[in-house]
Amino acid sequence: MSPNIGITPKNLKKSASILATILSNEMTLYVKTRKFHWNISGNSFMELHKLFEEQYRVLEAKIDEVAERINQLGEKTIGTMKEFIDNSTLKESPKEYASQKSMLSELLENHEQLITEFRDYIPVFENETNDAGSADFVTGLLQEHEKMAWILRRYQE
Repeated sequence: MSPNIGITPKNLKKSASILATILSNEMTLYVKTRKFHWNISGNSFMELHKLFEEQYRVLEAKIDEVAERINQLGEKTIGTMKEFIDNSTLKESPKEYASQKSMLSELLENHEQLITEFRDYIPVFENETNDAGSADFVTGLLQEHEKMAWILRRYQE
């Protein structure tokens, strides 16, 4: 049954499509953060191992929330690695194992990319799809990514 929440079916689909991209990016960043958690080494091993674990746990919770938001809009949620890769704007680096510095830089760049994309999506939700709920939801995601980026940025100084 389609939701009757003051958003046209066309706009519900558009919002859900944007959210599918967000979901794909969250999954890509989650997998990347886990990979770095598993493969971190060097002087700050334990500190970064714990930091990456803390961040992938936050991402894991957000992934579920994004998926549920898509369902709330009456759409099915994608759920295969192929769909996530095809819908993600973030890039992976298969068979590459970065140094600590490169891991931190890559994660920071990814979070900042998502923050920038979220800033572009919010006006679409507000002005084009009349989806204030998704605008507010993505604003909350943006704030979570700003916090994670801030922590990663502190390691770059």
